[in-house]
Amino acid sequence: MAVYESKHSLVKHKISLLRDHQISVKSFRELTREIASILTIEATTNMALTQKPLTCWSGDISTPMLADKQPTLVPILRAGLGMLDGSLSILPCAKISVVGLQRNEETLQPEVYYQNIINDIESRTAIIIDPMLATGGTANDTIKLLKESGCKNIIAIFLVAAPEGIELITNHHPDVDLFLGVIDEKLNEQGYILPGLGDAGDKIFGTL
Repeated sequence: MAVYESKHSLVKHKISLLRDHQISVKSFRELTREIASILTIEATTNMALTQKPLTCWSGDISTPMLADKQPTLVPILRAGLGMLDGSLSILPCAKISVVGLQRNEETLQPEVYYQNIINDIESRTAIIIDPMLATGGTANDTIKLLKESGCKNIIAIFLVAAPEGIELITNHHPDVDLFLGVIDEKLNEQGYILPGLGDAGDKIFGTL
């Protein structure tokens, strides 16, 4: 497993803008989409390539193209949907799998309420997208669902992550790579990331 914290200046800048407590729903959505695009580029940097024949204006050539099927994007409902358009702008042919989990605010444990995973998951890389990696419970259960469905290669993208969540995923799924916009300080007693973004789902859907 590898943990990649983005070094991209625009990612750092845009996440800082997301932290503004007076940010509008429109701006939060736009920034989330933009950061998701950049992180998706970073997460797919090392996708396998193979040489394939192509006829271009100057004649027949052999040129590098993706060797495998495009990944399946896996937004975790509901906040993950806010990143979907940004990731699709980079992987427009990706199939979409959906997992619905929500955190029990008393136990802080995730509860599954919906899942729809593509049929050929075993032949594709799954890229989980979700704005926040807090306790790690939701991400952990999503990874387990994907593995139980036959997925062999999983990547996860988060805008903001807490050390506690990173540690949980590292311990339980050492084969999963994490691509993070920023690693924040810690969780508070309610399981929210500090300094964090607040409730990303509420900000994306305007349900504050």
